[in-house]
Amino acid sequence: MRATDLAPRFVQLHQPSPGLSHPALIEGLMQTPAHVSPKYFYDALGSRLFDAITELPEYYPTRTEAAVFAQHGTEMARHVPSDAVLIDLGAGSCAKAARLFPVLQPCAYVPVDISVDYLRDTLAALQQRQPELPMLGLGMDFSSRFDLGPLACDWLADRGFAQQARVVFYPGSSIGNFLPHEALALLCQVHAVCQAGGAGGGLLIGVDRIKPRAALESAYDDALGVTAAFNRNLLRHVNHLIGANFMPAAWQHAAFFNEDESRIEMHLQAIGAQTVRWCGGERRFDDGERVHTENSYKWAPEAFAALLREAGFGDVLHWSDPKGWFSVFWASA
Repeated sequence: MRATDLAPRFVQLHQPSPGLSHPALIEGLMQTPAHVSPKYFYDALGSRLFDAITELPEYYPTRTEAAVFAQHGTEMARHVPSDAVLIDLGAGSCAKAARLFPVLQPCAYVPVDISVDYLRDTLAALQQRQPELPMLGLGMDFSSRFDLGPLACDWLADRGFAQQARVVFYPGSSIGNFLPHEALALLCQVHAVCQAGGAGGGLLIGVDRIKPRAALESAYDDALGVTAAFNRNLLRHVNHLIGANFMPAAWQHAAFFNEDESRIEMHLQAIGAQTVRWCGGERRFDDGERVHTENSYKWAPEAFAALLREAGFGDVLHWSDPKGWFSVFWASA
C-alpha cells in the first residue's frame, strides 16, 4: 500500500495564525480581573506540555480515568453501539480513543482539536498504525459552538456513514473547563450532533469528582513545575497571536481549590508591576495582580447526570474507580 493511501483527511476550520483579529482575547485581558480562555493553552508546545502533565504522579485524572475504562470497558461496550462514528472532542494525541478502538470498534474516527498542527501530526501517525479505519481530523475551536459542518458531513455521506450512530467521546474531564451554563450549552450541541446520526448514539464522557483539597491542588501545582510551564506557555502563545510582549518569567503560577464554586482555579500572578503592550493596546498590571487562565469544575455524579438530562440526553449510566475520584458517563441521545 502506498503511503498516500494511509493519509487521513484533515479539515482545518480553526485558523491560529497571528495577525488575525482576536477581540475576545483582548477583551479578556482588559477586564478586571483579567482572564484568558484555557483554549489558548493548546498551541503545539502547550499540547506537548499537557501530555507531560498526564504522566506526573500528582496528576491523577488521566490514570484514574484509564483505570475506569480498563475495569469497566466491557460493560460500557454493551451500551455504546459498535460500528458507530467515533467523534473525539479535544483529541490531542488521540491516544485515549485509540485504546478504545478494540472495544468500541468504530466504523470511522473523527478527532477534533483546536491545536491544528499537533492534531494533524498525531492523526497521520495513528492512520499509519490503523490503516483500515477511515479518519477525518477536524482542526476547530468547539468551545463556543460545536457541529460537524458540511465538509465533515459530506465526508461521512461519501463513505456511507451518514446514517451510522454517532458516539461523541469527551475524556479527561475537559468539560470542567466550562462554567456550568457553558457546559450545558456545549452538551446541548453534542446532543444535536448525536441525534443527527443513526439510532443508538450518545455521549461517553469523563468527569472529575469532588475530593480532598490536597489531592486536587497538588494535581494542578506539581513539584516539577510542569503545570507552571504549561500555564506560562499561554503567555508565549498570546504574544504570538496578538503581538504582545508578555514576559513569561515575570509571572508566577497559582492554583487553588475554590470550594464555594467547586472548582480548581489557575492564575498567573505578576511578579512586580509591569505594562504589557500588544498591537493596538496595552494594560498595566500591578505587582501581584492575576490573570485567570483556567477553571476545572469538580462534579458530584448526581449533579452531572442532571446536567446531561437537562441537555436532552436520555438514559444516563456512570462507572467510577474504587475511591470515587473520577466517573465515566454514558448518556444516550
